[in-house]
Amino acid sequence: MDELDQRRRLALAAWTTWVEEGDGALTTVRPEILDSWTRSGASVARDLGRAPLADESETRSFWQGSPLQIAVERVEDELRRTAEDGDLVLAVTDPDTRVLWTYGGRVMRRKAESVNFVPGGRWDDRSIGTNALDLANRLDRPSMVFSAEHYAPIVHNWVCWAAPVHDPVSGTKLGVLDISTTWDRTHPIGLATARVLARLVEQALPRTHQYVDESPEEIAEPGLVLSLLGTAEARVDGQRLLLNRRQTEILSLLALHPDGLSLDQLHAMLYGDHAVTFSTLKAEVSHLRQALAGQLASRPYRLLMPIATDVDHVIALLRRGEVAAAVEAYGGDLLPGTESPALVEMGEYVAVAVREALLADPQPDAVLHYSELAPYDTAVLEACLAELGRHGRLRHPAIPLLKARLAVADT
Repeated sequence: MDELDQRRRLALAAWTTWVEEGDGALTTVRPEILDSWTRSGASVARDLGRAPLADESETRSFWQGSPLQIAVERVEDELRRTAEDGDLVLAVTDPDTRVLWTYGGRVMRRKAESVNFVPGGRWDDRSIGTNALDLANRLDRPSMVFSAEHYAPIVHNWVCWAAPVHDPVSGTKLGVLDISTTWDRTHPIGLATARVLARLVEQALPRTHQYVDESPEEIAEPGLVLSLLGTAEARVDGQRLLLNRRQTEILSLLALHPDGLSLDQLHAMLYGDHAVTFSTLKAEVSHLRQALAGQLASRPYRLLMPIATDVDHVIALLRRGEVAAAVEAYGGDLLPGTESPALVEMGEYVAVAVREALLADPQPDAVLHYSELAPYDTAVLEACLAELGRHGRLRHPAIPLLKARLAVADT
């Protein structure tokens, strides 16, 4: 609390300095905050008591039946539970930062109502001053505003985290999702939570709105199809899932262990020795279950659908001795950047298996394809050239390319 209180004092001192002397006196305030303070100061009185309200019937008409309303209703239990558990107030806005929907815990609900943080409230910075909803909307990225970083003193006791909500297909920005509470309840995972909830809303958008560009062939594809090698993409019945990094890792672990994993097993495979609570993992699993329309069982955690992964496909091809096909299907490292011990181990296993198969059977086309993914692996290139030399295939068309790749790798 002492650290947060000091941070709050510094924010208030910076705001006071700006009000009295202008931004030229400040060096510690984030540029986006200073810019917003300037925008706010041109149109918002500092003694403003509450946000202005848009026309009630117009707001209701915009919200009713909209894709955002349908999506929010589908995940409303999850949103409400998050608000109640943390005594937060959640809000969803339109592209003009007009609040369309809110839900708050007992304390924050009253605070929100007192400043018109309610449906119809206008929370762009020209209407109410600097805040996270406006920053996330204008800058199109997750944003946080703490205490007196807000322009209006009526919300100096707040901390807000907001993330934009996009149509996953067209990329159109539909609005933002915001989480707000009092400054003393600031938590490092606040911004990550806003991102997760925004993705949850995006995933719940109605199918006709979200998947308008999917081909019939893709939509007809049964079960879960998971691409993990060199990329990360999940589709269920041909429809792309929008997941965060952790949810993708959980889904990958469950897909690679179709018989299921206990909570302890999943935690160890995902986090290793990192000090992460079981409740954090359960929350991520809950979001994933929502994205999978409930097709994720508990005790043990297990996927309730047919599963196909490129990892299993590559391994099956190698077992059959189809090296060229395996290399063609191998897209690179498994979930590049993952810190999951189990996924790192599986990635190393697949990479070594592909490499050893090529060393044993260095087919030129397969080696050239592999060298695009592992350009500094000279041993595979040398093995292929040696194999061609042993068989007297010195005029093979791949030789100049292999030598060129080798020369580049040696530089």
